[in-house]
Amino acid sequence: MHNNKLRRLILAAVLPFFGVVAAFGIAPDTATEKVVVFKVVEEVALPELPVSANAVEAYWQEGRIQRGDTIASVLSRLQVDDPEALQLLRENREARALYQLVPGKTIRAKVTGEGRLLALRYLAGSDVYSVERAGETLEVSRQPAQLETRTMMASGEIRSSLFAAADAANLSDAVAIQIADIFSTDIDFHRDLRKGDRFSVVYEALYHQGDLIRTGRVAAAEFVNQGKVYQAVYFQNSEGKGGYYTLSGKNIRKAFLRSPLEFSRISSGFSNARFHPVLKQWRAHKGIDYAAPTGARVKATADGVVEFAGRHHGGYGNLVVLRHQSKFTTWYGHLSGFARGVRKGSRVAQGDVIGYVGATGLATGPHLHYEFRINDVHQNPLRVVMPSAPPITTENRAAFEAAAQPLALRLEVLRGTNLARLD
Repeated sequence: MHNNKLRRLILAAVLPFFGVVAAFGIAPDTATEKVVVFKVVEEVALPELPVSANAVEAYWQEGRIQRGDTIASVLSRLQVDDPEALQLLRENREARALYQLVPGKTIRAKVTGEGRLLALRYLAGSDVYSVERAGETLEVSRQPAQLETRTMMASGEIRSSLFAAADAANLSDAVAIQIADIFSTDIDFHRDLRKGDRFSVVYEALYHQGDLIRTGRVAAAEFVNQGKVYQAVYFQNSEGKGGYYTLSGKNIRKAFLRSPLEFSRISSGFSNARFHPVLKQWRAHKGIDYAAPTGARVKATADGVVEFAGRHHGGYGNLVVLRHQSKFTTWYGHLSGFARGVRKGSRVAQGDVIGYVGATGLATGPHLHYEFRINDVHQNPLRVVMPSAPPITTENRAAFEAAAQPLALRLEVLRGTNLARLD
């Protein structure tokens, strides 16, 4: 027993000095022989690989367009030292997009070790411009970009304006405008927004090889305005007709939009006694004035037929009058111009652009004068109760719920995220 204990202690002391310990066991009393090892060095001749006389070492360089860049400065940054190629690009009319570089976009160049340009790739709009060297010339081609659709989510809090909050959440103006348009029949974005209002949005984004090309349709949105929650999901039926609905299937669209402008401020409200800034006398103001820059788009607040489009001899200046159904009319005055196709008898849909803000007629500055009449009696468009559009039909109910449920879950997830803010 004493010998076994001593043997274990010796073994424990010796093992750490061995670089490798075998992972197999040796039976007691086994005779082992010393293995003789011979070192052999032999030269092996490698076969020579045929090298083409035209083989040129080349590699792809990628860079991002910076403000003030020219095609020459970009190619120089991409290690291109090829004045001849630059001259060929200048002479090629198909390469004009390369002289209208957009900051932030990506450009790639295939370059030899000597700086010779072999190929170029640049995405302009939704097209990919390709430049390929063919002998001593450069061939330019344009192909539609292969776009990948991704579903994106974002949330934000109003600190000053919807656009500012959208910027803080890294959302494009196109998405912010859609949010305002979706909820425009319930929320007046000119006067109803409050600091602390919140929004969440699920939307499509189109990418090409990792680069964002443009944002697509908003699939779902939630807006909390003064504590009241508004939700909307997009649904397209089997006939291809789509729109936004509440989670219960109610159409969020009303027959009339609350405002004919996307973003502006009310400079003069509906009143029975207002001091006219031009006539310098007190008189009724039977409409709403929206202050906006000249050229701002004016939209039809409902489906209708153009009853009048032209110069009005009174104080309206350039005027469009739309008739909706039989008893409703809307008036749009002081326009700087009319949208193409807007003429007496033409049909317009809700949201169509019908004209542009101006200061024609009796106006001290650019603004839109908007009137809402029922049976030719003036109504306050901010207070009149608007009828709703048709809800989800019974035959579309199952398909709607299948489409709305996952979108509702995404909005619920967003509700618990940290909101993007901009003071």
